Amino acid sequence: MLPTRGNDPSAGKPEDPGALKVFRFEAGQLSHETSITKGNGLGFGPRHVDFHPENPWMFVSMERTNQLLVYGTSNEGIDPKPLFETYTAKNHEARLPDQFVGPIHVHPNGRFVYLANRSDGTIDFAGRKVHGEGENTVAVFSIDPASGEPTLIQTVDTQTFHCRTFSIHPAGRMLVTAAVAPLAVRDGDMVRTVPAGMTVFGVANDGKLNFARKYEVDVGKDWMFWCGMVSL
Repeated sequence: MLPTRGNDPSAGKPEDPGALKVFRFEAGQLSHETSITKGNGLGFGPRHVDFHPENPWMFVSMERTNQLLVYGTSNEGIDPKPLFETYTAKNHEARLPDQFVGPIHVHPNGRFVYLANRSDGTIDFAGRKVHGEGENTVAVFSIDPASGEPTLIQTVDTQTFHCRTFSIHPAGRMLVTAAVAPLAVRDGDMVRTVPAGMTVFGVANDGKLNFARKYEVDVGKDWMFWCGMVSL
């Protein structure tokens, strides 16, 4: 499965359409590519996918439309039309660069799906670029065990900007987000900088997240581009 996000139009450049590219894998080779999209692919912007551990459902984060899509799966591949579509952010119409969606992960128990809303659009204030409007949260959805339908049950602030990646501990009791870079914010009449960092949440039995702490990370001129947890 290869999500191809596409790109919104820019000055002098038309929009690139998006699609989900599905391949057969056999004897070490990829073949029989099929393309899943809507219409001509314009406005269709998948970023990441994850699969339910037991049931035939694939969950897709739609970066350019701030949506969560659920597709049925089978031995024949991915169903061409989504089973469910829902928005992930309050101001979902803001879109790029003010509001967009990032990574997605299904909880190991298959009862919940987590998705990052991210925003790093800026405005001018006091001679500096500061964060404008936008949501930097983890959206928590419960999954109907019979149909796969997602229901938003929580959005929780990451206390950082632009969570590009996050990871769930294999035991399912901890979730850690990683923000790529620091960002200046308005604080009354002043400007302060919110550092990049990793934000740690406990995962309750009902799937909801409880803030534990934030580890600030000095990334210098670089980005904290990826974080993950694996079993040893």
